[in-house]
Amino acid sequence: MKEYAAGMTWGEGPRWQRGALWLSDTQGGKLWTDHDGPWRGIPLDAIPNGLWFLPDGRLVGAMMHQRRIGVWTGEQFDTYADLSAVATGPLGDMVGDPHGNLYVDDVGFAAHAGEPLRPGRLLRVAADGAVHVAAEDVEFPNGLAFVGDGRTLVVAETTRQRLTAFTVADDGALTDRRTYADLAHLIGDDVRPDGIWSTQDGVWVATTTGHAVALVRENELVTSIGTGTLLPIACCSDGGNRLFVTLADTHGLPLGEAMATKAVHTTVALLEVPKAGDTS
Repeated sequence: MKEYAAGMTWGEGPRWQRGALWLSDTQGGKLWTDHDGPWRGIPLDAIPNGLWFLPDGRLVGAMMHQRRIGVWTGEQFDTYADLSAVATGPLGDMVGDPHGNLYVDDVGFAAHAGEPLRPGRLLRVAADGAVHVAAEDVEFPNGLAFVGDGRTLVVAETTRQRLTAFTVADDGALTDRRTYADLAHLIGDDVRPDGIWSTQDGVWVATTTGHAVALVRENELVTSIGTGTLLPIACCSDGGNRLFVTLADTHGLPLGEAMATKAVHTTVALLEVPKAGDTS
């Protein structure tokens, strides 16, 4: 692994667009990017968790505590869609399709405030801004990704230690819920999946306390790359054979304590991975 960038507290939602990396520092209150020069953090009053680029190229963010989707103006995230009447908890990761539909985690409980675990949901924001409940009873929903031809949506259920798949209907509704990968069985009991990223070879999973970034297919472990003492939070590719992984260093402290005291620091690592279909 090579270090690509540093300086973040907790790096979420990495996205590669037009030769630049973007990510949200959910604990440090900054949007980080190198799209217009050196790697830098832009301070924000309201911070997103998941990031995505709309078909027209605009950057949108799932504003965690404001429960809205924001669109980036270059200085701040203006409201794109208001989810406050529907969301039951903070917003998490987000993914979009070519038609402009956005799928976003409604986590269901505020872990940072010490609230007990409650099942969350997946919300769909249509291209016209209408908000729909796409799926109920999703436990600690986290990373989201489309696989295959885009007719399957996969979500990481962190506390259930698995990836769950849904079939995407023509109207955007989610049906046919099923287990895509039982990560505790495939990788180990310490796995807590966070961010995920889909490629032609499978789904890359940042396992946090599993200390590995793993490539899985449906009920199959393809490969696993250990990260030592570092916790992989999220990942994305550049569309080729480069995988960006955000890695958290808790400096030997338990994760909860490190997060509470902001003793955790995040870097972005760059991995060279085989191109789709390359088994060498």
